[in-house]
Amino acid sequence: MEELKDQFRYLVGGYYGVSLMDEYPLKEFVLQDIKEYIENFIEVNPIDNFNYKEEAMLVKDKVSDRVKLQDALIVLNRINGSMDLVFMIKKRLKKYKK
Repeated sequence: MEELKDQFRYLVGGYYGVSLMDEYPLKEFVLQDIKEYIENFIEVNPIDNFNYKEEAMLVKDKVSDRVKLQDALIVLNRINGSMDLVFMIKKRLKKYKK
């Protein structure tokens, strides 16, 4: 059960990570793909007594931008996202490591 919760958290983190990438012109299309992926995940893996919206808001407010970007790389890999976006995120992550 905790594993499903963690997967949901990194999917949501990935969504917010991609949302940080304002310089990517097709960001809205990728966000829609991730949103659909999350909705499908919830449908296939229901978690009893788990408030998805509340958890998503916690991820949005409490998780660092760096972790959201790292989550975005995982999510983009799962949905076969744009390699251009992956490279942009990796470049941005390098700034956090300095």
